[in-house]
Amino acid sequence: MSTFNTRCPHCNSVNRVPQAKLNETAQCGRCQQPLLDGRPVEGTTDNFNALLNSEKTVVVDFWAPWCGPCVNFAPVFDQVANEQSSQARFIKVDTEAQQALAAQYGIRSIPTIMVFKNGERVNIINGALPKVQFEQWLSQS
Repeated sequence: MSTFNTRCPHCNSVNRVPQAKLNETAQCGRCQQPLLDGRPVEGTTDNFNALLNSEKTVVVDFWAPWCGPCVNFAPVFDQVANEQSSQARFIKVDTEAQQALAAQYGIRSIPTIMVFKNGERVNIINGALPKVQFEQWLSQS
């Protein structure tokens, strides 16, 4: 059975998730909270491809902790992720910690937001957006 690792958004522990449970409600082995509950998932080289191949649309925020616009955009991304969890899965990729992913996707400025459907990139935007504009951009994607 194929698996991937992801951090729990509640207790930050690493969990191994069978890909068969990707579209179900997998729970954290430590705190028993849902792993994929509408909060953004940490994207890493270990789990990124598995997360992209979701039945849901996938929205990825490539960011860095030292980037002011990235930090200011984070609450908007988190809020939209929570509100639209039934339509899409939201992933955050720290470009400092995941330099190979940043290079693979040609990230030259941050924040960069990408939308994937069935593992294929369908839209990209650079820069932080206010919530209303971000939601409009997502609905067009």
